[in-house]
Amino acid sequence: MRIAVVCSRVRVEEKLLFGALEERGVEYDRIDPDSVVFELGGNGLAKADAALVRCLSHSQAYYITRWLESAGIPAVSPHEVVAKCGDKLITSSALQQHGVPIPRTKVAFSAEVALDVIEEMGYPVVLKPLIGSWGRLLAKVCDRCAAEALLEHKQTLGGYQHSIFYIQEYIEKPGRDIRSFVAGQRTLAAIYRYSSHWITNTARGGEAANCPVTDELDWISRTAAQAVGGGVVAVDVFEAPDGRLVVSEVNHTPEFRNSIGPTGVDLAGKIVDHVLEVAEMKPGR
Repeated sequence: MRIAVVCSRVRVEEKLLFGALEERGVEYDRIDPDSVVFELGGNGLAKADAALVRCLSHSQAYYITRWLESAGIPAVSPHEVVAKCGDKLITSSALQQHGVPIPRTKVAFSAEVALDVIEEMGYPVVLKPLIGSWGRLLAKVCDRCAAEALLEHKQTLGGYQHSIFYIQEYIEKPGRDIRSFVAGQRTLAAIYRYSSHWITNTARGGEAANCPVTDELDWISRTAAQAVGGGVVAVDVFEAPDGRLVVSEVNHTPEFRNSIGPTGVDLAGKIVDHVLEVAEMKPGR
């Protein structure tokens, strides 16, 4: 068996994944997407039984997974997952269609209508870019003056995505949120992310602690993963004041270095085990 690991940067996560592959005696190739040339109708990475795609660029991940799958090489996560997770509006729509509870969300296509929507929903609300990660460009909008300024800035930035206004209710969190990790049909582990800031990403300074995987958390995590198409994903979950769990986002290339210690779970090994299961099902293998 041979696995291709497609990554533009070798971070701690990728080193852990390489180590997990080596521990299992699996041959692998590290593929830099910046050096890949693909030919339509070509055979992709012919020697690979599966590809673990860890591109930082959403567009690279999408087109490379699409190409690999057209050449008969299964990708983790598949291009369907990359496409759905890479756009927050598509993610939210998929979650809702599968019965996964999400924060109240509205979309407007002009700044004027967006302002009306924000006023109707009531402050505060959260204004999010359709594409982005690590909590970048999120804005907690607390009053009309802030709303007018932010909407004007987005218009001035240009680009069609900045002219699509994704507005979500602000969930008053108990000083934390939850990130769970799912591979295929299994919830691997979960962490609480604590922060005094309303953005709790560990990349932004949030502190991780183990979160027990209850039946409710397991269900909502697996259902959210299925809604976007499976693969290996991280699910961001909020605990609403009324006790409900709601899903905010799903990430198709999750970082996990800060989650191994608190949970005691070998996440790199679990991810590699899933990739090997996918490789075993490659047609003609």
